[in-house]
Amino acid sequence: MSRIGNNPVSIPEGVTVEVNDGVVTVKGKLGELTQSFSEVDIKVEEGEVNVTRSSESKDHKAKHGLYRALVSNMVEGVSKGFSKELELVGVGYRASNQGQKLDLALGFSHNIVMDIAPEVKIETTSEKGKNPIVKLTSHDKQLVGQVAAKIRSFRKPEPYKGKGIKFVGEQIRRKAGKSA
Repeated sequence: MSRIGNNPVSIPEGVTVEVNDGVVTVKGKLGELTQSFSEVDIKVEEGEVNVTRSSESKDHKAKHGLYRALVSNMVEGVSKGFSKELELVGVGYRASNQGQKLDLALGFSHNIVMDIAPEVKIETTSEKGKNPIVKLTSHDKQLVGQVAAKIRSFRKPEPYKGKGIKFVGEQIRRKAGKSA
């Protein structure tokens, strides 16, 4: 029994959910998201969305919880939005943005210039004495996570000095260096 799949998703004020031919469309003040689904039934009734599965097979049980979580993230995204913050730890590491272009100086011979999807709002802050922070916000949770993971992959945090790009609040497991 899927505990997550059985929970109904409540629809807040200003959000509309429509189900047509295997596609869920969620509209809200921050935007519109669509998701195709199969092997489950999605019904909108009385201000909440219910996801039910057609059989007890292992695949249907797995998809039951998955699609309920996806619908829940869509509803939360168009009403509140999602954000991720990345911190650049290292001497000389800098970040700046011009519109949707993110410019990263990460100790390579050239700066990394990355085009960010138009659905994602990007904001960089650099204060003296503090590490630069890149803030990503969007209504699409999957897209924010994917962009954040791509930025982090340019210079993952290493365990000896802790240098690299990490999520704000992430704990890096540190290792002791060589002992003479």
